[in-house]
Amino acid sequence: MTPPPTPSTRPAVGVNRSARGAGAPRVSPRRQQLLDLAANLFAERGFHGVSVTDLGAAAGISGPALYKHFTSKDAILAEMLVQISEELLTIGTARAMAAAEPRAALHALVEFHVDFALNKPALIVVQDRDWASLPDDAREQVRATQRRYVALWAELITQVRPGLTLVAAKAVAHATFGLINSTPRSSRLPMEEMQAMLRGMALRALDV
Repeated sequence: MTPPPTPSTRPAVGVNRSARGAGAPRVSPRRQQLLDLAANLFAERGFHGVSVTDLGAAAGISGPALYKHFTSKDAILAEMLVQISEELLTIGTARAMAAAEPRAALHALVEFHVDFALNKPALIVVQDRDWASLPDDAREQVRATQRRYVALWAELITQVRPGLTLVAAKAVAHATFGLINSTPRSSRLPMEEMQAMLRGMALRALDV
């Protein structure tokens, strides 16, 4: 699923230079507000259950006025999911590269991903449920970015658990994501308790 990793410039941590990504372009506050509103509506009703008129009403504008910011509802979904995949890759890579060694890097990645899932549950729901509604080009872009995010985790996992193959490490990473990303549907505890519980479960799943 993921292309072979390139040599790292920091062998102790093993983060691919190619995993840095270009990062998401700057988004104006108003455009980001519209994306956030759309994420909440899509999560609540589903992509196909929300109209341009609904989006405009939530933003306090007419439906057609939304086209000043986005060319279509599909474009909103595309930018939303491309943005979050790039955010995960860019910030996750930075956190891992700031760590002193692979085990610490995995701890940093777990903490970051848990916080992301708990603070942006609507985006987790939309990505999981409305993936098939993405335009083809956006789907390929998201998929490529996600592969690099998985590769970031997998390379670190193989350094901490040298008996694992890279393929097995990717499977471990995906299973850990599944555990963490289930929280929008299962969160019942106060935020701090949920964070602590998920971090502990994820680290045990990673066996680190």
